Amino acid sequence: MATVRIVQSTGLDDHATSTQTSTINETTAAASNSNIFVTGNWFASRSSTTGKEWELVDPFTALPSAAGGFCCDQIVVYEPSRDIWIWILQYIAHEDPAQPGVRNNVFRVAVSPGTDPSAFHWWDFAPISLNADWRDMWFDYPDAATSANHLYVTFNAFNAAGHWQRAFVFKFPLDTLRAGTSLGHQWWSTTDHGSLRLTQGATGSMFFASHNSGTTLRVHGWPDNSNTVGWFDVPVSQWSAGPYSAQGPDGKDWLAKRVDSRITGGWVSGTRAGFLWTAAARAGRPMPYTKGAVVDVTTQTLVEEPEIWNQESAYAFPAACPNAQGVIGVSLFMGGGPLHPSHVVGFRDGGDWRLVFTRQSTQGPDTGTWGDYLTCRQYHPETSEWVASGYTLQGGGDRSAVEPQYVHFGIG
Repeated sequence: MATVRIVQSTGLDDHATSTQTSTINETTAAASNSNIFVTGNWFASRSSTTGKEWELVDPFTALPSAAGGFCCDQIVVYEPSRDIWIWILQYIAHEDPAQPGVRNNVFRVAVSPGTDPSAFHWWDFAPISLNADWRDMWFDYPDAATSANHLYVTFNAFNAAGHWQRAFVFKFPLDTLRAGTSLGHQWWSTTDHGSLRLTQGATGSMFFASHNSGTTLRVHGWPDNSNTVGWFDVPVSQWSAGPYSAQGPDGKDWLAKRVDSRITGGWVSGTRAGFLWTAAARAGRPMPYTKGAVVDVTTQTLVEEPEIWNQESAYAFPAACPNAQGVIGVSLFMGGGPLHPSHVVGFRDGGDWRLVFTRQSTQGPDTGTWGDYLTCRQYHPETSEWVASGYTLQGGGDRSAVEPQYVHFGIG
């Protein structure tokens, strides 16, 4: 039986984060050789010594300000085919004095060469630059993944009242990102489905999905060499979108307020694309759990519905990525019952999930909030292994006690 091999599991201290942490920490991580880049909701940190030493990269000040200033979502990607680091930052919506009545934010795509991770060039994108009528709109909740030749980025968009307006997918050429020249790009938008989750491991086509109803997924495909986005619907078995609850041994419910059923994990390997999300307890599943659906993108049919569940504790906020051999790695949280919220990594071995803890919290969150997403990526240059992001609470229940976790793991 294959086992999970932890190569490295490192908690980032206050020097690395400047205590700019949160129980809604939204950590992401990428690595290349001895270089590691980790981001959270309010912090970013870099190591060039395989995690022995860390340097704060303050997202509020490391790059020039834009819109209403930085806050809060970030994603980091290392793309080995072009040897570049990609850093995506989200900024606050504001009313531009030069454009009365226009209330937009921007997201930024910043790129640096692998040999100099601090030498960033960047491009900013605002809703009104896409459509002059989108005067009251702001981007939120990003996702990012690469194919053979493109970076894909998704966002939701809201208005000033906080009402969801539409979802976007952007497609950027990797060669142009590396060159730092004028960034010609494509974008696609829908008002039918939000929180589009991209598939890690894409090559010739990017796939992304959202819930179409409680028993249907809508899967989209965007070939690298095409301007057209296609889609198909796939039925899945019944599951529950709430309410969620998972009280830990101290009585604190880490799933009380924030968790929902948005798809948070996606991958593609060969002709199969898979998606994971957090489902609420139901008959036979006494605690919230990770629900999955794997589809064949050629036949457009459901192949299987893998789940990660436990009788006493909940699983939530799954992220996923295939390694170079197509084995699916995961990063997610487990907590409730006898466990405070804890970070878990592992992989799928045939029909079974092999999982291990990387770090366990000492207590639950005071506010009952946790989330919203994690990452799992291939490690480079050893692409049979993965890197993952997570976090726990150490010695307290508020945001100052949050300890981000960087993990490098493989198959034992």
